[in-house]
Amino acid sequence: MNRGLPQKVQIHEVVLRDGIQNEKKIVPTEEKIRLIGELIASGVRRIEVSSFVSPRLVPQMADAEILWERLERQKGILYSALILSEGGLERAIRCRAPHVGIYVSASETHSLKNSNKTIAQALKESLRLIGRAQDAGLKVRAGVMNAFGCAYEGNVSLARVLKLVRAFRNVEPDEICLADSSGMANPVQMENVLSRLKSETESADLSLHLHNTRGEGLANVYAALRQGVSNFDTSMGGLGGCPFIVGARGNIATEDTVGMIHSMGLKTGIDLGQLIKTSRRFEKVMDQCFPAALTHLKK
Repeated sequence: MNRGLPQKVQIHEVVLRDGIQNEKKIVPTEEKIRLIGELIASGVRRIEVSSFVSPRLVPQMADAEILWERLERQKGILYSALILSEGGLERAIRCRAPHVGIYVSASETHSLKNSNKTIAQALKESLRLIGRAQDAGLKVRAGVMNAFGCAYEGNVSLARVLKLVRAFRNVEPDEICLADSSGMANPVQMENVLSRLKSETESADLSLHLHNTRGEGLANVYAALRQGVSNFDTSMGGLGGCPFIVGARGNIATEDTVGMIHSMGLKTGIDLGQLIKTSRRFEKVMDQCFPAALTHLKK
């Protein structure tokens, strides 16, 4: 039944960054610390702690330095941060973030809205930042945003995505991530894109950052599993969305993704019951009902 599928799947939890960055209710630092502890206790081993961005543009990330200072780092846990600029990288280095994500959009319109740079300008800057991060001893995830389509431009050519992936490959990041930032991917497209990319990523691990804008997130996970991808970004509760993409909705929910993977006989190392318990508690913190399906089944 599972022939050809990865037997172990890695979850990269992004609720503390992508998940809450659009939320108007500011999450206190103490609550973020507690949430990180609960995620680790449930078996999550990769956590995106914050982004180092302008507090004016993303107020939810204003406590990034305080959060990293108070973080009780545990062995075997990958703590990560998102970087958008030189200043952000400098802040990450000062905070001793061991792993950073550096992204370029495959959409000209989104690139200008997200970074005020063209794709060519953003790529040049990102390659320089990757080099600086590597020189500082940080592990680097190089990512392509809107790799499967853009809410502003519609289709994004595979040739453009391949060009960015090849540029990243040349600087040898630890990981290459394709992000469906606008949530436009479908399973057939997912299989086609990943089959083309297999020879491009070589030794770099390939991961996916999927959104559930059109309700096709889990179908895309399955399509990716069929192509051998075993590393997925998810957000507890299904929270998430990009401030610079109109109509952006949440990431695929960690609970639903883990539940599907476990039901297929694959492993994640995550205690689903404990994760759901944490998600229900965090719903109360945020005063809302999260989009995740499994969280709201019979309690």
